[in-house]
Amino acid sequence: MTLNIASSSSLSRFSPPIFTKLPEHSPNNSSSNSNVTLLSLLLRTNSLSSLKTNKPFKPRASFKNTQSNGVLEEEETSVLNEELLSRVSATKDADEAMEMIAQSQSESSEQRYGGVVSGSDCRLIINAALDRNNADLALSVFYAMRSSFDTGVSENGPFVDRWKWSRPDVSIYTALVQGLAVSLRVSDALRMIDDICRIGVSPGEEVPFGKVVRCPICTIAVGVAQPQLGIQIVCCAKCRYKYELVSGNIVSVDSEEISMEIPAWKRGLKSLQILKQSIPAAVHSIVVQTPSGVARTHRFATETVDLPAQEGERVTIACAAPSNVYREVGPFKFSPKAPNLYPGEPMCLTNHKDGRESQLLRAPAKDRNLSLLNPAFLIPILSVLAAGDAASGIIDPSLPQLLSVAAVGSLAVGATLNAVIFPQLNLLPQRSVETTAIKQQLLSQYDILQSRIRDLKGAAEKEVWMLARMCQLENKIFAVGEPSYRARRSRIKRVREGLENSLRGRIELIDSYARISSMIEIEVEMDSDVLAAEAASNAETIAEQIQQMMELEGLEEKWKLQAEANDEAEKLLSSQSIPTEQI
Repeated sequence: MTLNIASSSSLSRFSPPIFTKLPEHSPNNSSSNSNVTLLSLLLRTNSLSSLKTNKPFKPRASFKNTQSNGVLEEEETSVLNEELLSRVSATKDADEAMEMIAQSQSESSEQRYGGVVSGSDCRLIINAALDRNNADLALSVFYAMRSSFDTGVSENGPFVDRWKWSRPDVSIYTALVQGLAVSLRVSDALRMIDDICRIGVSPGEEVPFGKVVRCPICTIAVGVAQPQLGIQIVCCAKCRYKYELVSGNIVSVDSEEISMEIPAWKRGLKSLQILKQSIPAAVHSIVVQTPSGVARTHRFATETVDLPAQEGERVTIACAAPSNVYREVGPFKFSPKAPNLYPGEPMCLTNHKDGRESQLLRAPAKDRNLSLLNPAFLIPILSVLAAGDAASGIIDPSLPQLLSVAAVGSLAVGATLNAVIFPQLNLLPQRSVETTAIKQQLLSQYDILQSRIRDLKGAAEKEVWMLARMCQLENKIFAVGEPSYRARRSRIKRVREGLENSLRGRIELIDSYARISSMIEIEVEMDSDVLAAEAASNAETIAEQIQQMMELEGLEEKWKLQAEANDEAEKLLSSQSIPTEQI
């Protein structure tokens, strides 16, 4: 499954050759070659879905015509003239501007039923507002356009509610970012670039897609840590092991820098790159609290003394599969965890705030003096072995050799089982991870796209600052008014045009990558969240019905007992009232 994102000229303008084709992450080439390119199918489906017509309604500002080849072409009718545009660009926000447009169109017999303000008209309003130094109106119109998901026309309610803003496109993004930079509103321009990176998301969204977490061994995307998830079990289709992802906020952090004396022979092996073992520099103990309130303590070491995360930050720790996760094969149980790891041992930490991934090491024992090389342990062991050899030599001279051969053979068999046999038995079956492989390919491509978006975003932010600097320098030259700066003004103008063209190209790239990322998010959520929601809905419906039946049965039984108790009380009262009357 591949994603070709450099097919168009706009996408290849700033694309390095290495990213012309995104790499594949598939456990086997045969299965990956048989898969159809899913994202190309998505692009085709998206293009075909755009050809569907909506229900016909009354005339409005934007409508569609059908060409002779059957393709629908968007034809936009402007609702603005010079006078109306001048009055609209002087309003304070998008609501007032929409009210003025609706009031103007209600006086016309052609547009009395409302409609959609076209994208070209929105761009005219934004440009006119920026020219009049009314950046607040331009920002208000932009956010109103992003919040306008329903482009249909309602015939009920006031006429203002029957007019809608169209969705923003890349031309709106470019005009707004460049206009804000020219107006020296750099912070707002940078915020716009951040909004472009998250296409289709309204400003007040609180349900993000989540943080992509990579496999600690294969370093490819293995799952998504959503905000509401705390503990989840995921599997990797490449290494075929399971991992436990613990996501939450750090409640407390306790770090200690350790100084370990490395022997000379170990330093020599390390310098010759024969010893691959990493030497820990600090030990950390953190407490992570999940959204459900469960708190877990993790103790691990790192190669550097830098903290992988601080208190209050949200992190995801990838751990080896716990002991309660296993695979049954007949009477045997195999734990699908990575070899040479304890169940639940931390392996990798992902910081959601800055995106850093830190490989974790096994923390050394708190009592470092307890070792077989310690003379307190080594001398008694050697004494016992020597005494055993002497005693066995008295009984049979060949017995010590047999014991040595048996010991060496046992060690060899144990090492073979631990290094070769058991890791192979712990692997998940290939067929059970085929579906996971498709999801991992999508997430891997999504991760690469997000990495490229971050790079383009950083470059675009630098160009926004440089463009604002050029505009500020041009304003200073105008304020000075010296004719000797005429040549320098021409140079600044050329530099400014080059920055604007470069910024336009980067915004187009960011918009294209963000659209493809949104398509991947849709596919991943359709395969996971929608199915889980359907299953939960069905299970909750059945459980609710059973609960209601149990409550009715309990209520019926309660009233039955209450009625029997009332009857017994009446009988007792009636039996006691007769002797009292006789007396």
